[in-house]
Amino acid sequence: MSGDGAVITRPKKQFQWQGLHVPFIAPWSTEQHPPATIVLRTGVGGTGIGYADELSHVDRRRGVLWARQAVARGSGTPFLAGVHPLRQRQAMSHMLCQVCGESTHGSALRRWGERHLFVARAPKGRPLGEGEVTTTPPICLPCARESVGACPNLRKGWTAALAERALPWGVAGLGYDEKTLKPLPLPETGLHTVPIDHPRERWTLAMRDAVTLHGVTSIDLADLTRLGAGEGGAL
Repeated sequence: MSGDGAVITRPKKQFQWQGLHVPFIAPWSTEQHPPATIVLRTGVGGTGIGYADELSHVDRRRGVLWARQAVARGSGTPFLAGVHPLRQRQAMSHMLCQVCGESTHGSALRRWGERHLFVARAPKGRPLGEGEVTTTPPICLPCARESVGACPNLRKGWTAALAERALPWGVAGLGYDEKTLKPLPLPETGLHTVPIDHPRERWTLAMRDAVTLHGVTSIDLADLTRLGAGEGGAL
């Protein structure tokens, strides 16, 4: 910690695969999901799912059960299309770049009017809007420029925006049936999303943190690049 009270973090080690940066939030082949038995558990707040061998201080956050996954970043083969639950949560909680893992609280944040950059899939061209719910962590400009050219999903269409605030909204994960304790079918959009304090939270195995974006301004990455080079006005 520095003299002014700011927390100094060590730079995240960078890994490359086939000439591209491996996203910080991507899982690796050795980061397996350990065996876990889902059981009915009653505690503070009511009844829901739990692990048979649960450790509440490890397996839960804000009372919500989280998916277990080993941590061995950089070991094995990366799964570029996947998301590691813990690192995604860290990126959301601390506003870390989803690709390089570095803090997005820096000179760019000040240059952009205390706003963070978010880039998301937009195959139909829909921009990120005010109050948008997203499980996609922020990203720094160099990583954003690399990602929109390298990521197959983003090449199908993407949108970028600056956001003043990213506020906790809930989680995305696997929903479980209250009677059978079996996973529910997934919606077409992917994982089940559940807001904070919703009754379904206790029946959801969380795999992503979800936030809402506020003070949203759609932008072009080229405009941010020019601003970084000292060219023209505010965004």
